[in-house]
Amino acid sequence: MRGVWTAQQIRDTEQVLLDRTPEGALMRRAAFGLAVHARRMLGRVAGGRVVLLVGAGDNGGDALWAGVELRRRGAGVTAVLMTPDRAHPAGLAALRRAGGRTVDVDAAPAVLAEADLVLDGIVGISGRGGLRPDAAALVDAASGVPVLAVDLPSGVDTDTGAVDGDAVTATETCTFGARKPVHVLAAPRCGPVHVVDIGLGPLLPPPYAHVLTASDVAARWPLPGPADDKYTQGVVGIAAGSAVYPGAAVLATGAAVLATSGMVRFAGSAAAGVRDHWWEVIATDSIDDAGRTQAWTVGPGIGTDDAGYTVLATAIGKDVPLCVDADAITLLSRHADLREAVRGKPVVLTPHAGEFARIAGEVGPDRIAAARRAAAELGVTVLLKGNATVVADPDGRTLVHPATSSWAATAGSGDVLSGIIGALLAAGLEPWWAAGCGAFLHARAAEIAADGAPAPASALQAAIPEAIRSLRAD
Repeated sequence: MRGVWTAQQIRDTEQVLLDRTPEGALMRRAAFGLAVHARRMLGRVAGGRVVLLVGAGDNGGDALWAGVELRRRGAGVTAVLMTPDRAHPAGLAALRRAGGRTVDVDAAPAVLAEADLVLDGIVGISGRGGLRPDAAALVDAASGVPVLAVDLPSGVDTDTGAVDGDAVTATETCTFGARKPVHVLAAPRCGPVHVVDIGLGPLLPPPYAHVLTASDVAARWPLPGPADDKYTQGVVGIAAGSAVYPGAAVLATGAAVLATSGMVRFAGSAAAGVRDHWWEVIATDSIDDAGRTQAWTVGPGIGTDDAGYTVLATAIGKDVPLCVDADAITLLSRHADLREAVRGKPVVLTPHAGEFARIAGEVGPDRIAAARRAAAELGVTVLLKGNATVVADPDGRTLVHPATSSWAATAGSGDVLSGIIGALLAAGLEPWWAAGCGAFLHARAAEIAADGAPAPASALQAAIPEAIRSLRAD
């Protein structure tokens, strides 16, 4: 797993390292790594035209010292000083000695029009709010020019990834020491993120959150061994769908089948449709007749009336791990007895923002904090869906999966996710891991299914086996 640390955690750790190193050494180390990535983006450095957008403080200093490195290798470097009287003194003096030039904001548009690469050093990790008008105008003037963000795209909040006003959208981002929440919560704004080692690693506290890698998921994905049979691989029950929403049943059930379940049992009024699509599924009309399972997925399309209440209450009463989705989340929000019945049990809730608001209040700008709060208050694992999916346990453990696209944002996609998670719960994964691995594979299946163009949830479902195979290829 990759760790993610808050701005305050990074600042505190940097201070420890600063106290142990000569003045300026840490900045020079960061700037050298930044210049390495800038050279790669430029391709041919000699004769390349680089513009530095330089704000006050250390972030601007990083950009200036990187400009020194680039100038020494033959690039033409121009620094646009947003606040000349507050530019990093040592970095500015070094750039001028190296032959770099400086201009004020008024002269910047003409320089940006001829740039091959822009380094965004306007605002660092302590910045708050969107860009000021003069900075926003410069970012607009740089439209079409590759932008390498210094630590993070200016105008994007470090700890929440939220944008309140104008902000930079970077081509790539070069960050120092460790990833921050912005890099996973606002991945489209950051582009590919490169971490420059500046020596923080041994000094960092426990991460605020984690990001799973393909190897993490591959190591935990249930694959049958020589002694396994259909029961030891996990028997999952699916309670989903209705006359109004038969597709929810087909999508959730099929996802559980394809996610390597040993056996899938279906219960609900859409049983006939499930049998037509998935002959290997044991389908009944009632959850009472479904037989024994090792986990249940309950909720997609079951309705929020008395019948839906009975289905959810019955699933809870079976005392096995649950994935609770869609209508079942709405039912939990309306019935205190059901919420109390799941508290402290191996349960995964999978709300989108609207469902989350019903059961735990508005998400707000801080998705990680919201998911952690809901998990603690409800006593279950919460998977908050979105472009950046957040998985939080009641104990505070948090995973973030930064989707690289929005291909999974389509009707029925959540039904597929709930089926995958149910299969993983039945195979014995604890809820936090089942939710995290399920979200990772779901996003990968969406990318495979889309292949650069929108694809329906049924195509996402069909791509599950290829997504599983791809885990071991990475």
